[in-house]
Parts: sequence; structure tokens; C-alpha cells
Amino acid sequence: MKKMHIQKFILTLLLSIALVISSELAVADTNFLLKDTAGIQHQLSNYKGKWVLVNYWATWCPPCLEEVPDLVNLYDHRKKKDLMVLGVVFDYKSVKDVNDYVDDMLMSYPIILGDDAVSTQIGSAEVLPTTFIYNPKGELVKIKRGLITKQYIEKIIGAEKN
Repeated sequence: MKKMHIQKFILTLLLSIALVISSELAVADTNFLLKDTAGIQHQLSNYKGKWVLVNYWATWCPPCLEEVPDLVNLYDHRKKKDLMVLGVVFDYKSVKDVNDYVDDMLMSYPIILGDDAVSTQIGSAEVLPTTFIYNPKGELVKIKRGLITKQYIEKIIGAEKN
């Protein structure tokens, strides 16, 4: 009888591990489809061969404000070569406030208005900013919670190339 309980426990444990692994892979393989404020659709599969950063932010968030110049710099210098940045704004008062903020900060990369549909496709964020980093194969390789810098991103891109 005791042997049967152990076997049942091991089987349950293995099934639980398999479910966790498959759910992690499902998130990493998501081919999201997002529409930016200009009405342009962005699909992960359209950026094969490029790194894709999906950066969750808010207009009231000081670390978000701090990381914008690095993200703009990276996007402006690498967009035609090997990088796409998509900014997803959450917890905003109005679209006008978002557009004013984007203009003030000279944010040149596409901006998506965040909602539950975005979170369902990409993932939720417990803190802002949060950045989801996809490699050129479209695989989620890192979720960075908190401030992100140009040096941090370049280190990940450089490490992956080696």
C-alpha cells in the first residue's frame, strides 16, 4: 500500500512539473499582436532576426522616465539593424496625456496603450517599469523588472551573440 502511495505521489509530481514547463514554454512562444497609437500592428514574428524589447511603463513612474533616453538611443541607432522597442503604457489618465508625455520625452519608438489583452499576450508586471526581452528567434529570454539601461541591454545582446 505504501509503495502505491509513493508511485502516485511521484506521478503527480512529474505531471505538475510537466505542466509548469509547458506553461513557461507557451509564454515564451507567444506571437503577440499589438496595435500602437498610430494604428500600426506589431507582431513578434514580424521581427525575426531582431531583438525585441517590450517595455511596460507609466507616465507617473520616475524609473520609467529615467530609462526613456537609453531606450530612445538604442532604438534610434539599432532599429534598422537588429533591435525593435515597443513601449506599452499602463495606468494612464488619457490618450492626450500619453501623447504629450511621448512628445516631451522624444520617444521615437512605437507606443501601445496597455490593457488586459496586452497583459494576456505578453505577461503581467508586478512593478513598473518591466521589460520583456525577446531574442532574434522570437524567444523570450529575459524579464527585467525595474529600471533598464542601455548597457544592460547591450550586455544581453552581446552575451547571446557569443
